Amino acid sequence: MQKTINKKGNLIERPPIIVIMGHIDHGKSTLLDYIRKTNIVDMEVGGITQHIGAYEVIHQKEGKSQKITFLDTPGHESFKAIRSRGARVADIGILVVSAEDAVMPQTQEAIKIFNEEKMPFIVAINKIDKPQANIEKTKQSLAKNDVYLEGYGGHISWVAISAKTGVGIPELLDLILLTAELEELKADPEADAEGVIIESHLDTRKGIVATAIITNGTLKKGGFAVCGKSFSPLRMLEDFRGQNIDSATFSSPVRIIGWDSVPEVGSQIKIFSSKPDSLQAISESKSEKKPEKVPEKNERAKIPIVIKADTTGSLDALLYEIEKLANEKIEAKITLTGLGPISENDIRTAESNSAIVIAFNTETQKQAQSLSERLGIKINTFNIIYKMTEWLQDELKARTPTVLQEEVTGKAKILKFFSSTKDKQIVGGKVESGKISVNEPVKIWRRETEIGMGRIRELQMQKNKTSTVEEGNEFGAKIESKIEIASGDKIESFIIVNK
Repeated sequence: MQKTINKKGNLIERPPIIVIMGHIDHGKSTLLDYIRKTNIVDMEVGGITQHIGAYEVIHQKEGKSQKITFLDTPGHESFKAIRSRGARVADIGILVVSAEDAVMPQTQEAIKIFNEEKMPFIVAINKIDKPQANIEKTKQSLAKNDVYLEGYGGHISWVAISAKTGVGIPELLDLILLTAELEELKADPEADAEGVIIESHLDTRKGIVATAIITNGTLKKGGFAVCGKSFSPLRMLEDFRGQNIDSATFSSPVRIIGWDSVPEVGSQIKIFSSKPDSLQAISESKSEKKPEKVPEKNERAKIPIVIKADTTGSLDALLYEIEKLANEKIEAKITLTGLGPISENDIRTAESNSAIVIAFNTETQKQAQSLSERLGIKINTFNIIYKMTEWLQDELKARTPTVLQEEVTGKAKILKFFSSTKDKQIVGGKVESGKISVNEPVKIWRRETEIGMGRIRELQMQKNKTSTVEEGNEFGAKIESKIEIASGDKIESFIIVNK
């Protein structure tokens, strides 16, 4: 989402919105946990809601309390889902790099995202408390990936930290606020609220709940929120602690409760003062013609999957990972998705499609468990995305259909016909390419035309029996075939392989 330009001149400074990225196990979650535990006031009141997706911290800089909003997403995949719908949420990125491992594949992916977004970012070199930590090596690794740090040939700010002990984290928060000042982040508190959905889930007590980041203006109770085809009256609002609030302004995460359907992550919020206007907007959204899908020329085998997750952020990340597992022969076909526990309907859907059932970070209803056991349908439960990906990759590989194909092993020219007894013929020849072996089937060619089949029963080289004759060598052979072989014919040996 682009920065709002306000003609009335009501723009004031707003807190920065931060996204943290990096390779798995480099300490993103540990860093977020440390910041959250040490910089959120009144932690004991309400606690931190499990699915808030973002939270605000207070950092003291030069005696002044300043807010920072952190996105707490499942990772690059969820962030990609937001970006794919044209939304710009974060202002500044934090690239976490382990001082032990330096740049890894997901580090490179994060760098690519920051560059594509033209987003300023700060490098946090983490795990400096580890015995194998090597800050200089990490700087060199970053430079090889075109990330040049201050004092190392570039201008990108960095700080050495330990997310475990807290060393360097106050300096990191100082750097965030300094970068925010340079970015001159502004917003208008008097404008109609604008925001982006970053998370949504089904609460068994409250119904459908969505978390939004307000990017401009002020969101107030009363009125109606629309996100694509989803609608909610603005009656129940909560802050990131789960406490009831009457309004939320820019850079703040807010939970909107009471949607009629689950809003898509990355959807932009539109606020209407009247219900008829909001329903009209939804009607127009539904009537928009979708582009027709062009069928693939070579259809791949499809493996049906039923998948339920705890939040839309998790679901988007899972679907992104599953899509990447497709190859030229097979792909996953998502038969049913949803939020919340595995239900009887999910199991019946899986039965009718012979589908794989995946439950991510969610439970299974008792009736559904009983039904799955009766029908012999396994419910595969995961709470770590890469564990699910590894398991599903093996599962898809096991279900990949194989095709029997001929693979040529050698070609030879028949130089002389000696004799024949019934269907066994004695010939002499020379291997032109590859090799020929005893008991291999052969195709018999005459003047570029295949005239029949046979099988090598014996081979000799210089009157000695052998099992294989290599390229360039002459041989004698006993070939079993109903086709009469003549001088000048060619034979082509082959094997049958699964591909």
